[in-house]
Amino acid sequence: MPRPIQHNKSSLTQILPSIEKSTSLWMDGWIRLKKNTLAIVSLGILVLFCAVALLTPIIAPYGYEEQDLLLGAAGPSLAHPLGTDIFGRDMLTRVMYGSRISLAVGFLASSVAVFIGVIWGTIAGYSGGRIDAAMMRLVDILYAMPFMIFIVLLMVVFGRNILLLFLAIGAVEWLTMARIVRGQVLTLKQQQFIEAALSLGLSHWTIIRRYLIPNILSPVIVYTTLTIPSVMLLEAFLSFLGLGIQPPESSWGLLISYGVETMEEYPWLIFFPGLFLSITLFALNFLGDGLRDALDPRTSKD
Repeated sequence: MPRPIQHNKSSLTQILPSIEKSTSLWMDGWIRLKKNTLAIVSLGILVLFCAVALLTPIIAPYGYEEQDLLLGAAGPSLAHPLGTDIFGRDMLTRVMYGSRISLAVGFLASSVAVFIGVIWGTIAGYSGGRIDAAMMRLVDILYAMPFMIFIVLLMVVFGRNILLLFLAIGAVEWLTMARIVRGQVLTLKQQQFIEAALSLGLSHWTIIRRYLIPNILSPVIVYTTLTIPSVMLLEAFLSFLGLGIQPPESSWGLLISYGVETMEEYPWLIFFPGLFLSITLFALNFLGDGLRDALDPRTSKD
């Protein structure tokens, strides 16, 4: 009669700690992202800027419309760390309120672009054939259009309001997202788990919702972080031309536009809005690079 196998508890104790717990793709990505110091610092800066933008009405040192005509344009001081504009308004307050518009345009307009691009690219890539060809030819045609002129016409015809600005910018930034998503879907729909889902009789919408879209989130998130800077730059450019945010509202682009008019006499009026806009754009780009490296397993050197 064979003897029962005797397990040595001490050997099991030594072996078990060496067995690594399985982690998800997102957890692996977060672990790799934490090793990227520049990306983590950029994430912290963005969180700080967003928190300040949300709390601006509470923490702003002065009222938004508060001005001192007797003081006029004055350089940085203890009372006004970023100086004042030609109407004696505190620049720190105006920059903080401007961040609310600039960040809102960046995130909300990018959300519109992501929503349209993901839906369009997923349907085109999954459908294939003539539907795919027709949808992507439309994307090619839209790519050839001068979208800056298109946005300017929208602003002139329908008026200059912030909601239209969100929709207009988002409606012209979805094209590249649609191409990226379509390429990912074309690759995924050849995988065995999609064929298994089809063999089980799942509907096309269920397959898209449960299996395709969750598996393309990584490139979508990465490209979104790279879309937000371009959207913010576009808003700043439109505001610089006088076609974006209109007074009494303010954004970093509008503040830069005002600063250009007096940059030789009062350089701080253009320097500080431009500085915060530049920091935000750099942080978004560095975070996007870090997310790309973290969420793409092929770039992992572990």
